[in-house]
Amino acid sequence: MALGPNITLKEGDPAPAFSAATDGGGTVALKNFKGRHVVLFFYPKDDTPG
Repeated sequence: MALGPNITLKEGDPAPAFSAATDGGGTVALKNFKGRHVVLFFYPKDDTPG
């Protein structure tokens, strides 16, 4: 599981700049989607026994 900075966001806050590994071995970054609509979906129980 990846760990990063502890950032608290509220609904409507702009997403912070980030990049992440893809399952194909590449990377994806928020800046690659500039000018396009992006939906970020978080599910906190991923990679947990709960």
